[in-house]
Amino acid sequence: MSPRIRLRATMPRVMSLMAASLLLSACTTTSTQKPTVAVKPAPQPELVAETPVKEIVSNDIIIPVENNTPAPPPAPIDVWARLRNNYSLPVLENARIKREVDWYARHPKYMDRVNERASPYMHYIISEIEKRGMPGEIALLPIVESAFQPFAYSHGRAAGIWQFIPGTGRRYGLKQNWWYDGRRDVYASTQAALNYLQRLNKIFDGDWMLALAAYNSGEGTVLKAVRRNKKRGKPTHFWALHLPKETRSYVPRLLAIAKIVGNPAHYNINIAELENTPYFRRVDTQSQIDLALAAEMADISLDELYKLNPGFNRWATAPKGPHHLLIPVDKADAFETKLASLPSSERMRWKHHKVKSGETLSHIADKYRISLSLLKDSNKLRRNMIRVGQNLVIPVAAKSARTYRLSEAQRKQKILNSPKSGRFKIIHTVKAGDNFWDISRKYKVGVRALAKWNAMAPRDVLQRGQKLVVWTKVAQRATSSRSRHAPVPRSKAIMQRINYVVRRGDSLARIASRFRVRISDLLRWNTLKKTKYLQPGQRIKLFVDVTSQSS
Repeated sequence: MSPRIRLRATMPRVMSLMAASLLLSACTTTSTQKPTVAVKPAPQPELVAETPVKEIVSNDIIIPVENNTPAPPPAPIDVWARLRNNYSLPVLENARIKREVDWYARHPKYMDRVNERASPYMHYIISEIEKRGMPGEIALLPIVESAFQPFAYSHGRAAGIWQFIPGTGRRYGLKQNWWYDGRRDVYASTQAALNYLQRLNKIFDGDWMLALAAYNSGEGTVLKAVRRNKKRGKPTHFWALHLPKETRSYVPRLLAIAKIVGNPAHYNINIAELENTPYFRRVDTQSQIDLALAAEMADISLDELYKLNPGFNRWATAPKGPHHLLIPVDKADAFETKLASLPSSERMRWKHHKVKSGETLSHIADKYRISLSLLKDSNKLRRNMIRVGQNLVIPVAAKSARTYRLSEAQRKQKILNSPKSGRFKIIHTVKAGDNFWDISRKYKVGVRALAKWNAMAPRDVLQRGQKLVVWTKVAQRATSSRSRHAPVPRSKAIMQRINYVVRRGDSLARIASRFRVRISDLLRWNTLKKTKYLQPGQRIKLFVDVTSQSS
C-alpha cells in the first residue's frame, strides 16, 4: 500500500480519537461531580513510505517525506569516457598485447590523428553499440581496420572505416556501383558491421575473441582452426588457435588500443576530449542532388560534406539512391528548409549533346567522364546503337572537376600524380591478357606497390587500353660538373604498341604531336598517304616510347 493510501485509511481513526479527546475535555469543564481526568493523546499513525516521494498529500494536509534515493550519475561529457563505461571484454595481460601496447605508446601522434578523424563518427558508433548491448571496445575496431580513414582501400579490396570486401559488403546490404559504394557510407557500413559481428558472435557461442578474429579472416578460417584443435585435444580459445599472422595480431591490437583509451595517462598519451553529443543528422533528400550545391545549402565546405558522406563516388548522390545525406546537426534544419523549396529539376545540371558522325556511346561517355551505363540509363537506351543527329542528355557537374577534390576520380588522380622519391614515372598501356603480376615482373617492381600507385588492389581487373602509372628506379650519375638544373637522364626507351581510334578533329600532325612520334612513322606504320584525310572511328597503330609519355 502506498503512503498516500495508508494515511487515508487511518484518518477516520485519528479524527475519532481527536473527537473523543475534545468531548472529555468538555466534560471536565461542565461537571463538578468528577475530578479532572488527564487523557494521554492517542499516538499518531506511523507513516511508512514504501516508495520515496517528496511529499504526501491527504485532506489538505501536506506531510514532507525525505527522499533518500541517490541521484543518477550525470551523463559523461566526453565520448571517450562514455566508451570506457561500456567496456566489457576480458582484461588480459600477455606478450602479444604488450607488444601492441608498446607500439602505440611510442607513437602518440598516431592516436592524435585517429582522434581527429574519428570525431565526426564516434558518437554515432557508440550509440549504435549501446543499443545492441555490445562491448564498447568494438567502437575502436575502425582504428585497427582503417585508422578511421573513410576513403581507405586495402590491397585486399576492402574499403571504408570498417573495411568491407565487395562480397561481404553486398551480403550485408551495401550497394556498390559507379555512383555509390556503401562500404564507405559511415551510417550504412556501421549498421552492416555490427550486424555481421553479432552474427559471428552467435556462431561462436558468445565468444567475442573468436568473433573478432573471424571478422578479420572469415568465419571459415576460424572454424577450421577450432576443429583442428578439438581433434588434437587442445584448447579452442583464441590464444590457442593457429591462425593467419595478421589475425593473430588483430585481436591483441584491439585490446591494446582499448587499454590505452581506458587509461591514456598511464601510457603518457593525451587523448583530446570529444563532446558527447551527435555530430550529424541524417537528412532525406528524396532525389539526386549535386554535392557542390548541397554543400552550399548546408553552409559547409564540399570537403566536409564528402567526409561525412564518403560513400558517394562522383559529383552527385546516386540517381537510384540512397537519397540521404549526413549533415552537421547545427546546419541540418536550415539545409532541410532550403531543400524543401528547391524543385527536383534544379538539383542537377544537364547538358544536351547532338550525336555527330563517327561518334559512339563510348566516345561520348569518355568525353563527359561518365559511365556508359549511366549514359544509357539517362537516355533510356537499351542498346548501344545511336544515330547521327540524335539528341542525348548528359548529367554533368555544376562546377569544375577539380572542385570535387574528394570524389573518387580526383582522389585517384592525386595518387597517380604523387611523386615517388628516387623513382621515375612511366605509363604502361594495358594489353589483352595483362595482369598486375606480369606487369610488375616486366618493370621489376612489387605487385602491391604497382597496384597502390594506381589506387587499385592486386586482384582488381585490368581493362584493355587502361593507363597504369609505373615508378621505376632511376640510375643516378654523380657528376660534379653537372648543373643542378640539368635534366635527370632518362631510362632506356621502352617501346609500346598502341591501337588508337581516330576522333573527330584529329589529324596526323595532332596525333604525332600528342604521342611524340613523327608523321612519316605514322604513315609508314599504317601504309597511309599523306594527302588522305583520317576518318572518325578509324583505327591506326602507333609505336611509342612510354618513358617519354610521363609528362
